[in-house]
Amino acid sequence: MEPRAPDACFLGDVGFWVERTPVHEAAQRGESLQLQQLIESGACVNQVTVDSITPLHAASLQGQAQCVQLLLAAGAQVDARNIDGSTPLCDACASGSIECVRLLLSYGAKVNPPLYTASPLHEACMSGSSECVRLLIDVGANLEAHDCHFGTPLHVACAREHLDCVKVLLNAGANVNAAKLHETALHHAAKVKNVDLIEMLVAFGGNIYARDNRGKKPSDYTRGSSAPAKCFEYYEKTPLTLSQLCRVSLRKATGVRGLEKVAKLNIPPRLIDYLSYN
Repeated sequence: MEPRAPDACFLGDVGFWVERTPVHEAAQRGESLQLQQLIESGACVNQVTVDSITPLHAASLQGQAQCVQLLLAAGAQVDARNIDGSTPLCDACASGSIECVRLLLSYGAKVNPPLYTASPLHEACMSGSSECVRLLIDVGANLEAHDCHFGTPLHVACAREHLDCVKVLLNAGANVNAAKLHETALHHAAKVKNVDLIEMLVAFGGNIYARDNRGKKPSDYTRGSSAPAKCFEYYEKTPLTLSQLCRVSLRKATGVRGLEKVAKLNIPPRLIDYLSYN
């Protein structure tokens, strides 16, 4: 078979294994006028580099919304995967660009792509963008998506100490006691020595007695005189109140997106605020 010309781009083809092209460069730098000119001159918007990065990946990772729009309108493959398996939506979440995330979703990007790596929700939690986390959850992101390295999105948010993301996940119904090698979010909170995070997780029903694959409780990762150690000691000596236990039980019963269900209960506003952790 006669080889194709290096600059060819065929319908349904993701291009050739080449180095970065002018389209990649313009997309990454946000040079929308130059990108438009390249597209109009027939440049392939689905050309891939040696590591399978498309111009759409490049633009998404840098949060270049105008370029993302141009590429999508020109037929860029919205769910293309790079060598790590990540899609442009993963990259947009990693950049924390809510505008890029919205654009990609509007063009049909899968919020739960069958990846072997971190999901878009994981990436949003890594970047600390609670707005992206909230949007992904609203469109059906899997709260318990599990990555072999990072665990669940909640594990990621706790390890990175992104408290806003943690609260969004927990309020949406994420399992506070989900385990990664038996390690829970509370283990992460103990390791990063964040008292506010520990208190939030306990308030949502975090098990202070859970043991990881080394047989250690979260408190075992704290020092005796430190604030986190004293926090765990307090909770071990002072069980949750009946009202707190009822809140945890009711929220667990409402399941995923329980906040929406709580808001519709025919009970006093003060109770709704309490159940909503406001």
